[in-house]
Amino acid sequence: MTSVTTQYFPAASGIREAEPEIRDAAEDLAALVYDGKFDSVHADLRAALEDPMFDPRHGLAPLEAGRLSYERARFLHSRLEPAAELMRDQLRMFAIGEWSCLIDTTTLPILNIHYNLCLGTILQHGAGRDDLADYIDELGSMSSIGLLIATELGHGNNIAALETEAVYDHASREFVLNTPHARAQKFMPNTGISDIPKLAVVMARLKVDGADRGVFPFIVRISDRNGLCTGVHVTRLPEKPGFALDNAVTRFDHVRIPRRNLLTGDMGQLTDDGVFQGAVGSKRKQVLRALDRVNPGRICLTGALISAGRASVYIAVRYAEQRLTAAPGRGEVPILAYRSQQIALFSALAQVYAMTFLVNHVKTEYLSRHSGNEAEVDQLISIAKALSSWEMSRVIHVCRERCGAQGMFSINRIADYVPMAQGVVTAEGDNLPLLATVAAQMLARRSRSAGKTTPSDPASRDLLTGTFQLDLLQYREDSLRREARQAMTEETRGDGTLFSAWNQNMTAATSMARTRGVRLALEQFLTAVENAETEDGRTALRLLACLYGLLEVNRDSGWYLARNALTAEQVERLPREIESLCEQILPHSRLLVDGFKLTPELLRAPIADDDYITAVSRLVGHALPAPRTANR
Repeated sequence: MTSVTTQYFPAASGIREAEPEIRDAAEDLAALVYDGKFDSVHADLRAALEDPMFDPRHGLAPLEAGRLSYERARFLHSRLEPAAELMRDQLRMFAIGEWSCLIDTTTLPILNIHYNLCLGTILQHGAGRDDLADYIDELGSMSSIGLLIATELGHGNNIAALETEAVYDHASREFVLNTPHARAQKFMPNTGISDIPKLAVVMARLKVDGADRGVFPFIVRISDRNGLCTGVHVTRLPEKPGFALDNAVTRFDHVRIPRRNLLTGDMGQLTDDGVFQGAVGSKRKQVLRALDRVNPGRICLTGALISAGRASVYIAVRYAEQRLTAAPGRGEVPILAYRSQQIALFSALAQVYAMTFLVNHVKTEYLSRHSGNEAEVDQLISIAKALSSWEMSRVIHVCRERCGAQGMFSINRIADYVPMAQGVVTAEGDNLPLLATVAAQMLARRSRSAGKTTPSDPASRDLLTGTFQLDLLQYREDSLRREARQAMTEETRGDGTLFSAWNQNMTAATSMARTRGVRLALEQFLTAVENAETEDGRTALRLLACLYGLLEVNRDSGWYLARNALTAEQVERLPREIESLCEQILPHSRLLVDGFKLTPELLRAPIADDDYITAVSRLVGHALPAPRTANR
């Protein structure tokens, strides 16, 4: 029986029926996607998802779904190496996020908060302290779930302004943790299921002898198997569609915690006679150092959302190869035969690959950072987080929409990734203020070079070359930076304030920061093309990289035209070139999604199956005869 895929797209046949060279090409792409570390870092995590623990459970109430997510998180924990070893292997931590989210999106924040933010903070700021061994063992065994409780109802991203107080009582050698008013209530830690033992790192304002010493982390027991601890008050927040994490508003009523639970690390010390000696001059710098684990948390969430983007495109492309629709003069054709479907899905595919390579680069830079470049690496992490999560949010929405009614059901996965994407856009630093902060830092940094001040002659350049696309992006980045700096300087020299100057130029500055991320992504994409070891893999990636570059140039084509960086003829030609590339990518589409190391069996998404009609029929319990022909 001839499959729909091979009938209409002969070169896009699946791995199982492919020639050896096609299988080799898929492995080639997988090596690039997983940065050569699939077997050593990812394989066993992927295998763990095949366990029946992750089979669908239909009809669960939100609270039941939340409990199941904690159960699944503990199951994955049981398959991992000891916590102390795990915490030394940050690549492994990133990989846990990338796989844990694919079947149950709520396991991602549970594990990320537990390992990266809670246990990681204690290990970092409690290094060398034997008196914390019991807490570390408790979290290491996951007998208690770790939390980070920072954000307050009235302060959002402004952690330095937190008002929850931890007042030192030297007589009892304890801290008194208290929420002084409604604005200081903690919003929205996962404290809503109160009979699961939970141990938190709580960010609170340290007060010693009446003096404000800034915001520090404190270890606080939130609940045990009998419920909430004395003085801890929790109100569950309303349901979030598609996301079962037990978020709640949490407040503290004069909760007493031992002196040892203060985590000062290298930020200062509280002496035995009750005197605090600070080591960081700025309270804002101090709180940023206290929350240093946020950066690997950002990488983890970003990589996880890109993983969900890969799964979304994988499902959508496979479904589009089979789903038949009317065609003028042809009867029925797979919907992927339509150019509109190709542009939507192949653009999404290009963005997924680009963000994958960008975040692989970010991981490498983070792990190899050294004294003197930490600020630059922090900026790179923030840019990648903002750009990737915005891009993947769009990718997931497009894939859901292009799967029609089937895309609306959780069983086909993509709908569940939509709220996950919105969560990542907001979590670990909301994207817009995060990108704005980086843009301001980029403007403030002095540069000996003015950058690319004039565009190259566009008439002599080829739109389809990566070098020209990179030159355009570099020119835009440099121009926006130079013009925003100049405008802010003129504004502040006049009657304007620094705030008004920034407000007038914030849009251009954030566009500059975004463009830097896009340029870096394209550079990494083109490097991956060069590193591909098979001709099929290299050809497919080269077409996709070109498409990504053209999409970004087209996005700001009016700006380039106004600056004479593109000719009018080139701008008019951009949509036609994009369509032509999609036509050329079509025979490679199955190869490109097979490079993600996903299968229908792993994702348990019926519409991704090789025969989605039978898979959906099996799901609803109908045993009808197979159609007479494969494409009817």
